[in-house]
Amino acid sequence: MADATDHGGNSLVTVVVALVANALVALAKSVAALLTGSASMVAEAAHSWADTGNEVFLLFAERASARARDETHPRGYGRAAYVWSLVAAFGLFGAGSVVSVWHGITQLSGEAEETRYLVNYIVLAIAFVLEGTSLLQATRQVVGQARAWRMRPLKFVDRTSDSTLRAVFMEDSAALAGLLLAAGGIALHQATGNPVWDALGSIAVGLLLGVVAIFLMRRNMDYLLGEEISPELEERVLDTLRRRPEINRVSYLHVEYVGPHRFFIVAAVDLTGDDRETDLAIRLRGLEADLEREEMIEDAVLTLSVPSEPTL
Repeated sequence: MADATDHGGNSLVTVVVALVANALVALAKSVAALLTGSASMVAEAAHSWADTGNEVFLLFAERASARARDETHPRGYGRAAYVWSLVAAFGLFGAGSVVSVWHGITQLSGEAEETRYLVNYIVLAIAFVLEGTSLLQATRQVVGQARAWRMRPLKFVDRTSDSTLRAVFMEDSAALAGLLLAAGGIALHQATGNPVWDALGSIAVGLLLGVVAIFLMRRNMDYLLGEEISPELEERVLDTLRRRPEINRVSYLHVEYVGPHRFFIVAAVDLTGDDRETDLAIRLRGLEADLEREEMIEDAVLTLSVPSEPTL
């Protein structure tokens, strides 16, 4: 059983690649910002440090959500991924967006001064290669899964329950766009001699990060509050139950996310045969255990259908 919104992938590798790339880029941008004083480069440095911190949070998300369920968490720790991803999105907004916009605004009244434009361009080019490498890794995972389930990649990014993959893809995409904005601001500063363009580049980067951060915050909150499953997913779960030889029919089904690629299901079923009540209870518990061996079912609760209830 699988669904386009919940087809697994090696998100841990994607996060690690992004972490290494962002750390290297953040160091390079910070040095360039100190040497040149460029407002756009300061914004980009803040952006990359925010992304680096976010990748650490996303690593926590991957590890925390992978813990096996126990008595205190009978449906596992999968929602921890959304908590840590939400923290990372807040970090992107505060350390990336707000800092960039604030710094750009403070530089709007600045006077023109000589700066080392070549240093900025070299660092931005290096950053583009490193950020592009990270985005390529995320894009391969996104495109592969989207193609497998006949979805457009951007629609898959919006719908997937894999919060870490969504965060890395969106942040890396914003990083490349931010590099172009920063380069444009620096180039216009060089061409006109007016530092306002550099400051506007910083503000533009900050606004871009704000949009991405708000999108990520909203999607993680959706999953924490109870994201509605897609009709396709519900139908796939229903087919999984129907294919069981022990199940004659299904009259009720509830499916909810309990983490990336993990579900909790409640179903009312009519079992084959005409067993006694005690035997039916044993069969139901055994069927629940079998269902929980499915790759994406964290917990299953089955009850008996009422004869008058219609079949799904």
